[in-house]
Amino acid sequence: MSAVRPHVVVVGDVVLDRDVEGRVDRLCPDAPAPVLDVTHVRESPGGAGLTALLAAEGARVTLVAPVADDDAGRRLTASLSRVLDVVALPHEGGTRRKVRVRSAAHSLVRIDDGGPGTPGPVPVDEVRRVLADADVVLVSDYGAGVTRDDDLRALLAEAAGTRPVVWDPHPRGGAPVPGVTLVTPNLGEARGALRDEPGAAAAPPDTLARRLREVWSARAVAVTVSEDGAFVATGGEAQYVPARAVMGGDPCGAGDRFAASAALALAAGALPVEAVGRGVADAGAWVAAGGAEGYRSRDDAPASSRADAGVTSPDDTGTVAGPPAATPSVGDDLAALAARLRTGGRSLVATGGCFDIVHAGHVATLQAARRLGDALVVLMNSDASVRRLKGEGRPVVTAGDRARVLEALDCVDAVVVFDEDDPRDALDRLRPDVWAKGGDYGGAELPEAATVRAHGGRVVLLPYLDGRSTTSIIERTGAARATTTTKETV
Repeated sequence: MSAVRPHVVVVGDVVLDRDVEGRVDRLCPDAPAPVLDVTHVRESPGGAGLTALLAAEGARVTLVAPVADDDAGRRLTASLSRVLDVVALPHEGGTRRKVRVRSAAHSLVRIDDGGPGTPGPVPVDEVRRVLADADVVLVSDYGAGVTRDDDLRALLAEAAGTRPVVWDPHPRGGAPVPGVTLVTPNLGEARGALRDEPGAAAAPPDTLARRLREVWSARAVAVTVSEDGAFVATGGEAQYVPARAVMGGDPCGAGDRFAASAALALAAGALPVEAVGRGVADAGAWVAAGGAEGYRSRDDAPASSRADAGVTSPDDTGTVAGPPAATPSVGDDLAALAARLRTGGRSLVATGGCFDIVHAGHVATLQAARRLGDALVVLMNSDASVRRLKGEGRPVVTAGDRARVLEALDCVDAVVVFDEDDPRDALDRLRPDVWAKGGDYGGAELPEAATVRAHGGRVVLLPYLDGRSTTSIIERTGAARATTTTKETV
């Protein structure tokens, strides 16, 4: 792939997201309502602004969007301009804002104001020049009026005839223009778009994708079905693209991550189905890493923590630049993960290891650990960590694949990759109620035991199945290979 970053032009509606976070320790004296003591306020771009920021992780990005001439609009433009180019269209009304009030990683209420955000007179020649320079155009519709503007629709129709266009629709937005490369409605949006057709309300997603491809005259339509993945129609029968199972997590912003990743893949020359596969994988990673809240909170963490919680190396995950890794890395999001898994007063168990070649001994240990509480998190050594501990030639299986095997087990709720030689730093953030370890330690104190107990947790050792170890499996495999080679040469 060329070292030149592709140019992605995002056209859509921007929002100013404002997160007000604090502690709730009491109720109002005059009403059964919680009192929030504010500890932190954060503002960040939302809507097409978030989509553009995600695309900017792998491309040069220009955002074309109406921006209000008010204080909030200026703050929004300043934040975006640090990362990408902004072509600000005239904006009718004040800046659209979504204010989320949160405590302990849970939203208490959301307050929306501003807008509608309908564009004023569009500078047609300027927008046409920007679109003509795009490797891919991504329409991020948030229902405020951009996709209903006649001038913009004409410009987008022109672009669709010469370059890939991804259209992420909205129920209050305009229909995709003819010739779009890929349209990405979710299941509700797909049924809403066909609400006047008999049977659409109960139609399966593959049928909807095929029909919408005809209605919208699109090259491909991908109907996303949340944690199940997507169904893609490109002509003939639809193709199912399954998603990796994600336990817990936060789906907020997953659609933006999906659309941005699909657009980046198309800019790199992928076919629509391949682009959808990339989008589905990255959206799952996004949810597992805490969604929009996990993404935004990276700016609050120290630089070293942000690096850990962001993009991991291809060596560890099998993926390239883009969203947080498919399996969360250690970062400040571990506290949020613990809070989600403890919802409803559930107890949290953690265990750890390399899990290079998952075998019956590992499965027995994990099943036993899960019986000690209500949710189980596996802290797994990264590829670099395994190499330091086990030597060159290890791991046999990379972190992304190891995590995928573990996540497929019913007894495992989440897998977190850490890069240190032991899990103490991760445990300091996760703070499990129980730290379970398999194996015979001969009465020796575990290095991480003090960290677990410092936060009120306890340490439990689990029995280990004799004769099952990754090293013995590798040795037996090597011996068998040598025997086969000898027989072939005789």
